[in-house]
Amino acid sequence: MPESTASSETPDPTLWVTILAGGSGTRFWPASTPSRPKQLLPLVGDRPLIRDTLDRALALARKDRVRILTGAHLLDPFRDALGEMDPATFLIEPQARGTGPVLVWAAWEILKTHSDATLVSLHADHAIEPLDAFLEVIRSGARGAREHEALFTVAIPPTRPETGYGYIQQGDALDLPGEIEGFWVRSFVEKPDAETAHEYLNKGYAWNSGIFIWQASVFLEEVRAVAPELGGLLHLLEAGDVEGFFRQAPAISVDEAVLERSSRVASVRATFKWDDVGSWEALSRTQVADEGGNILMGSVYAVASRENVVMAEEGSVVLFGVDGLAVVRSGDIVLVADRSRTPDLKSLLEALPPHLRDPDRS
Repeated sequence: MPESTASSETPDPTLWVTILAGGSGTRFWPASTPSRPKQLLPLVGDRPLIRDTLDRALALARKDRVRILTGAHLLDPFRDALGEMDPATFLIEPQARGTGPVLVWAAWEILKTHSDATLVSLHADHAIEPLDAFLEVIRSGARGAREHEALFTVAIPPTRPETGYGYIQQGDALDLPGEIEGFWVRSFVEKPDAETAHEYLNKGYAWNSGIFIWQASVFLEEVRAVAPELGGLLHLLEAGDVEGFFRQAPAISVDEAVLERSSRVASVRATFKWDDVGSWEALSRTQVADEGGNILMGSVYAVASRENVVMAEEGSVVLFGVDGLAVVRSGDIVLVADRSRTPDLKSLLEALPPHLRDPDRS
């Protein structure tokens, strides 16, 4: 899914983009680790995922209106991947507490100096194209968020009965500028089992992309109204005690803390291709396979082999007469797994010693 060229439209001066760039680095182990999460890997093209995400952000907003939300241990790797960046670009969370606390903090920091700010929250590790369609959807959602004083999420029309995503139940239609469709959200539903996923597909539910658009002021109003576990801590941010806020905040997603409880949530329907690139298995949707259905990255040779996913970061990997495997060579570690099991790598890592889970820190 290569990036298309950026739109020439002048960035909206009231638009800010926050990039969620934390992550534990488990889903693409051993190439990804806590010290090198997947957004630093070239899993879609030849550049790190976060580089593509930053380019999308810069097509939406001015450079001084972009904030990358991450942990201190990833600051140097991101600087290496992104080049020279203004230090103010990075908001370093004192400890990982999920998307709820960090997006509240980001909104607070931006609202202190820009009362009219509209925020777009992107994940650093998604695959999106074409760019022009993405920009049109986000800009329409931003206008809708201001006109309706609503919290917007981007809804993805599903292409399969996916059990790895949350879903959105569509409510009444919502008028948005241009030709982009919008609707009020009736409910959010958690990741379903296979039978329920088929049912959601047939009933017109959408995937919840985790891409959000809202006015900073409206978002914090709703935090105070429906999320007391976070709204009750805003006095700490007002006092400048960011560490105290994160220390007392629960580990919670913004979906659970705010969106699932709010009656002011709307959605804009995506017209672009989207994938969260959630596991080695997902590369079959973002990479071009060879004639045997193999996804091959690096110096890899597959003979009499079909439907394998293989990455060689160093050296070479040769397959002969095997089907349905995931094989990853990264540093001193080689992973060989049933391809269908790769979405569950977390359970494997829990069984491994620390020096294998994160060899970069050993």
